[in-house]
Amino acid sequence: LLLLQVSASCLWLGRSEVVTSFESSCPQFFFRETPPNEALEPENPAWICQRYKNQYYFATLYDRDRRIPVYSAYLYQPGPGKRPKTWLVEPQLMGPTYPKTMEREWTLLNYFNVSLEQLSKSQATLQDYKNLTGLNRGHLNPSGHHPNSTSRTATFTLTNIVPQDEKLNTGAWKNYEQQTMTRRTQGCNTTYVIVGAVPGNNYIAKGRVNKPSHIWSSACCEVDTNHRKAWAVIAENDKNKVQLLTLGELEDVLTQLYRRDQVSLFHSSCPRE
Repeated sequence: LLLLQVSASCLWLGRSEVVTSFESSCPQFFFRETPPNEALEPENPAWICQRYKNQYYFATLYDRDRRIPVYSAYLYQPGPGKRPKTWLVEPQLMGPTYPKTMEREWTLLNYFNVSLEQLSKSQATLQDYKNLTGLNRGHLNPSGHHPNSTSRTATFTLTNIVPQDEKLNTGAWKNYEQQTMTRRTQGCNTTYVIVGAVPGNNYIAKGRVNKPSHIWSSACCEVDTNHRKAWAVIAENDKNKVQLLTLGELEDVLTQLYRRDQVSLFHSSCPRE
């Protein structure tokens, strides 16, 4: 019976969208299949293997209470193409009986007998991000770091965005995403990226969605089997300025900001200096 239970749970895990661990379901987005340690985990987490059109494109640790992602992890594979326009939501946050792939809000409301109230209890909705002043829908995993229209569309889920300072999002942060990353990844065979948001004290949408105090990004790149390099940045979410750090420095800063255990973002063989 125990074996049956284990095999049944494994079957369910293999097909699921909101999963019990990244290691068992979509480890490919983490260097040496090692996600960040538990120091960043919120009280009410959801592990999402971001699935679109029956394929996993990245992984997101989601804070159900604050309705923002803690981080998104992906492989850096930029390519040419247009920025998508369609926003998606995560049905599985409402429960395992809902579709195991991201959907449009409209589709869920019209075809799956879901109410907006039901959806909004589980996550941020389009309504939460309407009429923002001085803030943008800031991607953690940006669409421009992906090679084709399907993978770029997959980043347009509300579980992958936070209220981000407008000047930062269109200024220094965009510069980091588009120019610094291009320079830093020269010579890399595979670049693993984790981008995150530190919860702040302010909220939008009548207290529903947290406005992060900081946005950060970290990367570990495999040059070849024996050589790796890493880098990181952090930005206060009310200033148009990005601070370049070593991976070790970012982990120390996050440890201070979260005031919990020492943060580890990547496998120990990624250089911290």
